[in-house]
Amino acid sequence: MGNSEVGHNALGAGRIFAQGAKLVDLALASGKIYEGEGFKYISESFEKGTLHLIGLLSDGGVHSRLDQLQLLLKGSSEHGAKRIRVHFLTDGRDVSDGSSVGFVETIENDLANLREKGVDARIASGGGRMYVTMDRYENDWDVVKRGWDAQVLGEAPHKFTNAVEAVKKLREIANDQYLPPFVIVDEHNKAVGPIVDGDGVVTFNFRADRMVMLAKALEYQDFDKFDRVRFPKIRYAGMLQYDGELKLPSHYLVSPPEIDRTSDEYLVYNGICTFACSETVKFGHVTFFWNGNRSGYFNPELEKYVEIPSDIGISFNLQPKMKALEIGERARDAILSHQFDQVRVNIANGDMVGHTGDIQATIVACKAADEAVKMILDAIEQVGGIYVVTADHGNAEDMVKRDKCGQPLYDKNGQLQILTSHTCHPVPIAIGGPGLAPGVRFRNDVPDGGLANVAATIMNLHGFVAPNDYEPTLIQVVDN
Repeated sequence: MGNSEVGHNALGAGRIFAQGAKLVDLALASGKIYEGEGFKYISESFEKGTLHLIGLLSDGGVHSRLDQLQLLLKGSSEHGAKRIRVHFLTDGRDVSDGSSVGFVETIENDLANLREKGVDARIASGGGRMYVTMDRYENDWDVVKRGWDAQVLGEAPHKFTNAVEAVKKLREIANDQYLPPFVIVDEHNKAVGPIVDGDGVVTFNFRADRMVMLAKALEYQDFDKFDRVRFPKIRYAGMLQYDGELKLPSHYLVSPPEIDRTSDEYLVYNGICTFACSETVKFGHVTFFWNGNRSGYFNPELEKYVEIPSDIGISFNLQPKMKALEIGERARDAILSHQFDQVRVNIANGDMVGHTGDIQATIVACKAADEAVKMILDAIEQVGGIYVVTADHGNAEDMVKRDKCGQPLYDKNGQLQILTSHTCHPVPIAIGGPGLAPGVRFRNDVPDGGLANVAATIMNLHGFVAPNDYEPTLIQVVDN
């Protein structure tokens, strides 16, 4: 399944790194996850405290994976955890809407098995990923606060004694992505799992972008984004380190990949002036992820990054044009300024509105993206430049679920089953513009070319040869 974080890592680094899900899989399979400093740090809370596991309950493999949570539950109990609480976030974005009920039933069954073995293991809270906890790039701290209130304070507008019942009931008022926060309570109406002094906390998402804000709230002594009410003294670790530059969190269960010598570092070192721009929801993708999970500039005199604030507090299908035109305008102005050798943007409409499943809104979104791209291409034409247009994964190009023969699937009421997740289709790449030298053609000897081949290609277009260990360029010069 396509993943924005890994895709932009590959686009920028020119190589494919084992990371995210694969790194966690290897650590779990070998048992090394329980031998590392991160788990040892967390396990010091097991004797007297509770182990809390917070993350996305999904088998989509984009931010987390259900089977990894299951293995972590089993392994933690075998390595001394006597009291465990799960705080889950429902998906419906990278997987089908409505699949949350089955995931919760699976985890409830696993927790029941642990209880039979003497482990006090329960679900403590829940909520939908787009409404609770999983905001990114500091777009809307209220999302994180709703999660904090439920997970740490044990307070939420909805209280249930059973998590499966909670999800089924709340799905009557919202889909999986936007379920309101709830807590599980005992027979005395008391929350069964607030986070308190002495507890251990693990955020089990392997993907970084939607865990950084919660990590700041859990770890930073000086924090002013919202009133935490209380700041428990806990031992906290991420599944991975979510921000290498900020060293956040300071403890993690699986060491991140070392992504070095990215294409932007190479080009900036060689004097290429770069402009990067997107709106908030994808700004980190054209900067942090592109640069190998590294924050900041390589050389502030040669680079300029512009973040356009995304709309907050509404679903993207209600403002499907998003900030495409603003991004297009900033890119156009950067191109026409003649100050930059490379202008890099991400236009997020097809992805973010595609995730809502609203087909009519997605059509509007794609038209806005088209307008922005045309604005940029017209500017490239004026300055005699070159364009490279591609995507990090698919989404809006196919918005219905299909059977094995490719035919659309319908529900029992005869309604089309909507697809809200990324797709597995190959993405296109187009290279052109008046600045492209005569004779430049796509190579026909790179049949499995992918995102990691783009970096060497762009280096070639700037007049440089990529390092030998980069995936090969997609272009060659042939005699006319």
